[in-house]
Amino acid sequence: MTTGKTNILGVEETAPLKLARSAVEDESTRLSSFAESVKQEERLGFARAVAFFAVSEYWRVLRERSGWRWSPTELPDDILLPSISNTAKSSAANVGRAVSNFDATKASYGVGVLYTSLMPEKIRARGGAFYTPPSLCEALLDMATEAGTDWRSARVLDPACGGGAFLLPVAQRIAASQRNCNSSNTVIDNIQRQLRGFELDPFAAWMSQVFLEVMLGDLCHETGRRLSPVVRVCDSLEQAPGRTRYDLVVGNPPYGRFRLSQALRKKFQRSLFGHSNLYGVFTDLALRFTREGGVIAYVTPTSFLSGEYFKALRGLLGSEATPESIDFVTRRKGVFNDVLQETLLATYKRGEISRTGKVHFISSRQDGPIFRTAAGTFKLPNDPRRPWLIPRTEAQSALLRQVGELPYRLVDYGYTVSTGPLVWNRHKSSLRDRPGKGRYPLIWAESVRSDGEFSFRAKRRNHKPYFEPSKREKWVVTEFPCLLLQRTTAKEQCRRLIAAELPASFIAEHGAVVIENHLNMIKPLNGAPKVAPAVLSALLNSNVVDQVFRCINGSVAVSAYE
Repeated sequence: MTTGKTNILGVEETAPLKLARSAVEDESTRLSSFAESVKQEERLGFARAVAFFAVSEYWRVLRERSGWRWSPTELPDDILLPSISNTAKSSAANVGRAVSNFDATKASYGVGVLYTSLMPEKIRARGGAFYTPPSLCEALLDMATEAGTDWRSARVLDPACGGGAFLLPVAQRIAASQRNCNSSNTVIDNIQRQLRGFELDPFAAWMSQVFLEVMLGDLCHETGRRLSPVVRVCDSLEQAPGRTRYDLVVGNPPYGRFRLSQALRKKFQRSLFGHSNLYGVFTDLALRFTREGGVIAYVTPTSFLSGEYFKALRGLLGSEATPESIDFVTRRKGVFNDVLQETLLATYKRGEISRTGKVHFISSRQDGPIFRTAAGTFKLPNDPRRPWLIPRTEAQSALLRQVGELPYRLVDYGYTVSTGPLVWNRHKSSLRDRPGKGRYPLIWAESVRSDGEFSFRAKRRNHKPYFEPSKREKWVVTEFPCLLLQRTTAKEQCRRLIAAELPASFIAEHGAVVIENHLNMIKPLNGAPKVAPAVLSALLNSNVVDQVFRCINGSVAVSAYE
């Protein structure tokens, strides 16, 4: 864990490094402007050409400083780089010269972030191409060490290695663990034997190899050996472990919903429920490649802790590799830029089943040090498919112990939950500005006030106050009173649960309403509920229930399932 003053590149802020960082940021901004004029179908080639010139200049500067006699590893023949303007080449070269002031891991991160930022957004999102800051890589590797990884002998795989964010510091740790070895050749042999990466993008794989050779440059030139390739260009999800099992599977797998082929869906069926998310599938993949007693160390979103689509994955982890430690990234700004989802670092021990684990926070002030703070422990439910309640503060540990002893859920109070039926942008032709025959009030999330009161309103952009359903749209109409709960809130808000009672008098006045799908509907089951709606509204709006929900929820969505 770093303790000095840090920034986006995770480097200590000396005057020369500050100038170098500013140069990277300025040139990256300039290159992003150039990219806007490039056609979308040509953007990937442009991004690769820029990164290639940056890496080439970086290597040239290091070779002049150190006297290296080698050129960087050649690009694969199937990667064809387009011509780019001399201005873009000059900016790329400036990036290369600037990052030469950093060590290899931070230089790799700087160029990697530039490369992904210039990609077409669809390709970047589909591949989950977001580079992990060096400080978070080191934090996760520290956690892997705590979980029992022995760098002297551990065989390590990163199944989505990108430009080498984890491969570089792992190679560094393997080399450091063998300081007493008298033969540099043996150290290189061990690194080549112990370290593997899979990567779908051949250009990113090339960058991994280049920066690994920089990281191990002194050893390579002392022995007169080039580093053999440690990255296999392949689709990780298509790979089978065979006889090979690893002591550590580590990385930041890609995120996002992904349509699997029929064959892959069958292969990973044990961890799937409904939509497939790439990082969930990569977690299943890690279980297959990790030996019994080995460690899995991943950076992922927090949504798997509670989301319904991840209940099969939670069940699989609960039976094969329960978490040893979960560290929440409590503030993205200054730690993990460019990622909107809440993020965590976690370690799992393959084949060791424990219902308890440790919780920490990872936080940073902007341009400040990164801290890891203990936040208590957690206990998994007896049925691990259920949401995992994990404290986000030390005080919440005691609260969750009490909650675990309470048997009641909304169904016991006489309620069920569903999402508001109207997806408004699919029914634009039925939206109306004024009341009239056959029209009903359209209830938006803004009608549920932060003080827990209902106030009919539609003042935001594109919001219309009334809906006139066609004969085929009658299914969106609600004719009974219920509780309304905002479906999208952020952890920065003072409350995550914001509920209000939809009064029976309002239903009686208008005959019915139409509820938009940014609201959850908490509806009475058959007959009168055991708990009055006003009481349930007060309970949901209470601080204690809000704290419990924060220990369940892993995204901005307040899902009906949770």
